[in-house]
Amino acid sequence: MFYRENGQFKTSYRADQQIFAITQDRIAIVLLIAAAFLVVPMVTSEYMFRAILIPFVIMSLAALGVNILVGYCGQISLGSGAFMAVGAYAAFNFFVRVPGMPLLLALLLGGVCASVFGILFGLPSLRVKGLYLAVATLAAQFFSDWMFLRIKWFTNDAPSGSVQVSDLQVFGMPIASPISKYLFCLTVLVVLALACKNLVRSAIGREWMAIRDMDVAAAVIGIRPMYAKLTAFAVSSFIVGVAGAMWGFVHLSAWEPAAFSVDISFKLLFMVIIGGMGSIMGSFFGAAFIVVLPIFLNQFLPFVGNLVGVEISTSGISHTELIIFGALIVWFLIVEPHGLAKLWSTGKQKLRLWPFPH
Repeated sequence: MFYRENGQFKTSYRADQQIFAITQDRIAIVLLIAAAFLVVPMVTSEYMFRAILIPFVIMSLAALGVNILVGYCGQISLGSGAFMAVGAYAAFNFFVRVPGMPLLLALLLGGVCASVFGILFGLPSLRVKGLYLAVATLAAQFFSDWMFLRIKWFTNDAPSGSVQVSDLQVFGMPIASPISKYLFCLTVLVVLALACKNLVRSAIGREWMAIRDMDVAAAVIGIRPMYAKLTAFAVSSFIVGVAGAMWGFVHLSAWEPAAFSVDISFKLLFMVIIGGMGSIMGSFFGAAFIVVLPIFLNQFLPFVGNLVGVEISTSGISHTELIIFGALIVWFLIVEPHGLAKLWSTGKQKLRLWPFPH
């Protein structure tokens, strides 16, 4: 009965179109963000930062980018790992080769390079769709793996292909401790998530959704498919590229091309499917699920094995993760195609009506 909008009147179109139309939602989001910035750093251990929170924040950003392309524009992509790799290596080259390059500018330029790369491999979307487009974007993954492994210029002539960065600073403040890394990643995530939310509510967002629902009908009413699809690839690749640069710079500090293999492309797609396609909130749900589930299984399965007197190996745990991922994806596609975000939305709607049945 506390989650009602009774008495909350809208007197203008601007008020009616705000992101959080219900006062309770606005209060909850402000409290959640305040807790993430103020409370979490005070009560969380270093292990939680390194193993859960920082990967979750960065993967949430990458899932946002994939959701723009897959969920809102309906273009299937299996090359997200390639866009992350381009963002990471481009930011690395800007950071190393340009004297005095600020970290934040290097990350943004890495996103711009990933955006150009995404537009290049998004061109097939003008002629093919569905499974054929997925194969075309998968070609970007294999091409990036070959490019960063064979062309030594991208790795600053490192013989092993591995690169590393150090002495990270933003506006003179060092980004070295787990808390500073977490706060930096969280700030970037909040800014870009707000930008994504406003973007999908704008005219270009409505064009993406029209292309997703029926591209022929969208073209009939005057929407340019080429413009809509390529802008979706550009925006999505930019966000994923920034996430890839943050993954390399902030989370890994040293990486090689295998860090952005096809596995990470599939994981990002799983995040969107499980979290909810076409939902900003679903990107966070999916990232939390994919990041937390392996850690939970690593702790839970050995505990269950000890209870029943069966020793579960590490390979058994990893295989169990794959089985659970596959089963959940099939379950969500059949039972709830809109993912966890739809379940969350349904729960909120029931709270607005409770205790009345209508």
